Amino acid sequence: MPPLTITPLNPLFGVEVSGLPLAEFVRSGRFDTLRSLFEEHSALLFRRQDFDDAAHLELAGAFGPIEDRTKDERKPGEEYEIPKVSNVREDGNTAAEMDLHTLNLQSNFLWHSDSTFLPTPALTNILVARVVTSDGGATELASTRAAWAQMPEAMRAKIKGRGIRHHFAVSRAKISEELSKLPMFNKWPATRWQSIWTNPVNGREALYIASHAYMVDGYGDDEGKVLLEELMDFCTQPKFVYSHKWEVGDVLIWDQRAVLHRGTPWPFDQPRTLSSLCTTALESDGIGDMRLPT
Repeated sequence: MPPLTITPLNPLFGVEVSGLPLAEFVRSGRFDTLRSLFEEHSALLFRRQDFDDAAHLELAGAFGPIEDRTKDERKPGEEYEIPKVSNVREDGNTAAEMDLHTLNLQSNFLWHSDSTFLPTPALTNILVARVVTSDGGATELASTRAAWAQMPEAMRAKIKGRGIRHHFAVSRAKISEELSKLPMFNKWPATRWQSIWTNPVNGREALYIASHAYMVDGYGDDEGKVLLEELMDFCTQPKFVYSHKWEVGDVLIWDQRAVLHRGTPWPFDQPRTLSSLCTTALESDGIGDMRLPT
């Protein structure tokens, strides 16, 4: 088998992987190698891949169950489609800047981990560039594992051992109250997770926060919000961040247990489409130790 070349994306986390097409890792029996890189580096980049929907689904399935947020909305016999992060409407036009669809995209400009609001959150996101813009539209990653390792002990003591509550509508309300009231953001009740996720493979800890977080055990509402903002500001300092400018065919894979992400703005009259598959965390990924009663 060809050797892999590993190039750091940031001195503290993330690597670009080359030497074997991403679509071949599962088919050639080398998924364990990919999974080991994922556990060690938290974020993986594969540039300019020939990576179709079938390969996307195959790889996601190797990580675990594929997340399906719209199962209850589909009609009988209607097939699952890979979710798209896109400003292109069904008629082929781009959404207007103040359209609710666009406002929802703008909520992705907030630092977050996907699906902290679901009964079982995501392990990973596998994001594939299908249509890119001439300017803007980067995806940025921030390592909460690296940030936690460097966080002053006084700040760590404020959050370690505490639970954090999350709700989907919370992040949308930061963009638009109208958006936050839509049924799709209120389907699930609030969740409560431990603040620190320990990787069961290597024992490394990461702070588990998101734009969906709104309350911290042991603090009043306002106090908790201020603490969450302080923690988010610390974790998203430039030294903990990798910013990726997309080219068609690029694939980013990251560990939702240890990495925050956000999109950056682009000219809204330019189409942009990324295919996104999240997989659901399993007991073997440490989810059992994260659960707290609500």
